[in-house]
Amino acid sequence: MSGRKLNVEIKARTVDPHSVRRKLRTRGARYEGLDRQIDTYFKVARGRLKLRQGNIENSLIHYERPDDPSLRRSDVVLYRTAAASMLHNVLTASLDVDVVVEKHRHIYFLDNVKVHVDFVPSLGHFVEIEAIDEDGSFSEAHLRGQCRALMTALGVEERDLVAESYSDLL
Repeated sequence: MSGRKLNVEIKARTVDPHSVRRKLRTRGARYEGLDRQIDTYFKVARGRLKLRQGNIENSLIHYERPDDPSLRRSDVVLYRTAAASMLHNVLTASLDVDVVVEKHRHIYFLDNVKVHVDFVPSLGHFVEIEAIDEDGSFSEAHLRGQCRALMTALGVEERDLVAESYSDLL
C-alpha cells in the first residue's frame, strides 16, 4: 500500500540474529523472505528521502523522525515503485545523493507489526521493530505498546537501542 502512515519504531544492535529469527517463528510471524536492499538517500530540506531497491521491496520513502534511541514516532510517506524503475535515474539526475546503504534484510510480519533482521556490511547485525498504522485504526499509544511487548519477547534491551539511521552510521 502506498500513502501516509504512522510508525512507532526502534532499531537495536543484536549479536544473535538467528535467535531473533527463531523467536519470531515461534510467535507465528509471517516470513516474507530475504531482501537484498540498496537504499539511496538524497539530500533534502527536511526529513529523509530514500529510494529503496530490492528483490522484495521497492519504494520511494520520505520520513521524519527524531534521532532518539527509545521508541520513536516516524511520519512516513511511501510510494511503491516497480523493481526496474527509472525513478533512480530521475532522482540522481535532479538531487544530490547523500549516502547509499546496502543491507540484507529478513522481513517478518506479526499483524500490523513489521520486523526486520538486518545485516549491514561494516556495521553488523540489527533488529528493527515497526508498529504501523496505515489507516488511523491504531492510536500512537497502542503502537508503542505493541513495540514494547515485542522488544521484550525478542530480548531487545534498552542498552542495545540505536538512535541513528544506517545512513548516519556509515
